[in-house]
Amino acid sequence: MNILVTGAAGFLGRRLIEALLLRGSLTDRTGQSRPIEQIVAFDMVELTGINDPRVKVVCGDIANAHVLERLIDANTDSIFHLAAVVSSQAEADFELGMRINFSATQHMLERVRQLGTCPKWVMTSSVAVFGGQLPEQVPDNQVWAPQSSYGTQKAMNDLLLADYSRRAFVDGRSLRMPTIVVRPGKPNLAASSFASGIIREPLNGQTSVCPVPLDTRLWLMSPAQAIRNLIHGHELGSEQLTEGRVINMPGLSITVERMIDALRQTAGAQVAERIRLEPNQAIERIVGSWPGAFCAAYSRDLGFTADERFTDVIEQFIHEYQPG
Repeated sequence: MNILVTGAAGFLGRRLIEALLLRGSLTDRTGQSRPIEQIVAFDMVELTGINDPRVKVVCGDIANAHVLERLIDANTDSIFHLAAVVSSQAEADFELGMRINFSATQHMLERVRQLGTCPKWVMTSSVAVFGGQLPEQVPDNQVWAPQSSYGTQKAMNDLLLADYSRRAFVDGRSLRMPTIVVRPGKPNLAASSFASGIIREPLNGQTSVCPVPLDTRLWLMSPAQAIRNLIHGHELGSEQLTEGRVINMPGLSITVERMIDALRQTAGAQVAERIRLEPNQAIERIVGSWPGAFCAAYSRDLGFTADERFTDVIEQFIHEYQPG
């Protein structure tokens, strides 16, 4: 198997590559299990810290069609497309968001169509494709109505992938992911960045700002669960995808207040007191348009799984990033 991972230097990209290397094999589009021979780790910055002869690190502009011609060839068996500009950045810079989040995906799909090889394709979508008046629990057939440029770009990608798959140009599946929490490292420009920040920073002895009301409900997934679901999505056969190629992932529905309660329960009151409530209308508007709970019956029927308790998510972060 020859695999391409875009966004490889990002948090999920790195973890996915590590998991694939450990796994050692994947199922190709004919249903045959094959050893992983090469992973092309592509990003605008260099992936470092993974020393494995199966990994080929490539840097470049994902929106450049000429770069993609060299990146994707007839030997590319599978693509994990994770590269993206995050929500608040895509809202602040419309041209950048369209170029990276939409045009690059379109160029990649066109490259695959021209090759005629129909590789497996897994990409991440977002709950930001929804908006407006929504039921308390969003069904799988809910009409998309994004309220941000980022959500619109993700929705356009989903539609393109579904049609390219229908026409057998690619064997695609788009996994509509919950907000991934808890992410290590520094805050990024995503509107949802605070969801990790209100856990990560207090655990690191730092003050964190919560920009949304405490009753804001979020749809969450741990990093480890996200990686398991990405690989599971790849391993599904196309004949199993009977209700479409765009799949709402199962997740953990929880309010911000309950997240803080779980932090208090896990790490103590002193840690939880490091969170300050400072409303931010721009972030409230974006995050408030996202659904906080999904039915996700289709994904559960397909074998995708969710985290059950937020305390477990916090403990997982502490175990992995705060040893001892």
